Amino acid sequence: MSDSSNSHTLTAREVLSAPGVLPLMLANLTFYIGIMLQATTLGKHVFDITDRELDIGWLGLAEFAPAVLFALVTGSVADHFNRKHVALIALGGEAVCSIGLVFYARSLPTSAMPIFALAFLFGVARAFLSPALRPMGPMIAPEGGIPRVVAFYSATWTGAVIIGPAASGFLYAADPWIAYAVSAALIVAGMLALSTITIPHDKARQEAAERPTVKHAMEGFHFIRRTPILLAVISLDLFAVLFGGAVALLPVIAEEQLHVGDVAYGWLRAAGGIGAAVMAIFLAFRPVRRRVGRILLLVVGVFGVSTIVLGMTHSYVVAFLAVLILSAADMVSVFIRGSIAPLVTPDEKRGRVSAMENVFIGASNELGAFESGAVSSIAGTPATVVGGGIATLAIVGVWWFGFPSLRDVDTFEELDPALS
Repeated sequence: MSDSSNSHTLTAREVLSAPGVLPLMLANLTFYIGIMLQATTLGKHVFDITDRELDIGWLGLAEFAPAVLFALVTGSVADHFNRKHVALIALGGEAVCSIGLVFYARSLPTSAMPIFALAFLFGVARAFLSPALRPMGPMIAPEGGIPRVVAFYSATWTGAVIIGPAASGFLYAADPWIAYAVSAALIVAGMLALSTITIPHDKARQEAAERPTVKHAMEGFHFIRRTPILLAVISLDLFAVLFGGAVALLPVIAEEQLHVGDVAYGWLRAAGGIGAAVMAIFLAFRPVRRRVGRILLLVVGVFGVSTIVLGMTHSYVVAFLAVLILSAADMVSVFIRGSIAPLVTPDEKRGRVSAMENVFIGASNELGAFESGAVSSIAGTPATVVGGGIATLAIVGVWWFGFPSLRDVDTFEELDPALS
């Protein structure tokens, strides 16, 4: 389905009461808590084992590489097969990797290499999960409800970003294997919840899908390239977070710059979730309606300024507030990008476009983590974080003048796949 310009804007209550919306959000919340708990634990665990910033970068690269290696396959799989079934298999793969981390953590590890290997396999599963899972929200959204479904999806994700990292601090302090075990249990619980949800229109889409070929797989890339506004929002996220990816260095910032322990580090990671969740809840009930393009560029600028503050401060309170604000700004960016992408993409292409988008998003996070870890090992953490924030501000300036099709977008209603 698609949101046409003729559809009226639904209230939050109307959208949540639509079949499948609330159960899907609850399933997402459950397994995303497990995923974020594990992600927070992994960064801290690797740094504690090796005491090298560069290894945080290698961890990010291990998680990111599968999104690139399988980009042409994952989107076609999501568009050709039952998306729910693909997502369930991928979640099962993630759970197996989490269980593998439990056993390795119990062996009192002295090397991070097995963690990198398990992180790579986890990334393979996630590469298939994302393009299958992300189109489900637009598929079950009632007419006129895509922006609110995107906001609710973002709210569940950011709720997980609060709960997962905060829980990680306490569980990791007890023992790393306990954190991994809880993560595995949550992923399995979310998988079981997802299995009970009926996704409408999926059978008809499968029957209409083209036979998977290289040309079919590349259509996601070609569609992004020939749709200027989609190219603009995805590439903006790529470069802004690639250079401003300070969150990956929080284990180092917490220990060497702020001089705090495991629990305080967990809460510092959770600060990102708190800021994002507050903003996501606000957007769910008061979504951005006008000056969409300009607001997107503005909040990316706020993200850059907050990153600079995080790199300069030695105060835990100031760092906590900086992470909170940059995450709130990023949530507005996620909401706008997450609304624009399905609105300008026909449903039969959403899996392949999502797979390509996943490469960009993965690049902006995991590859950004690698870039931050590598540069930090040479220039030091404060210089890396501050420099990244300055680069993010420069990116905003370039995109403001270089992509007028994005800057001049006023409302979501003017976007439609037929106009792309």
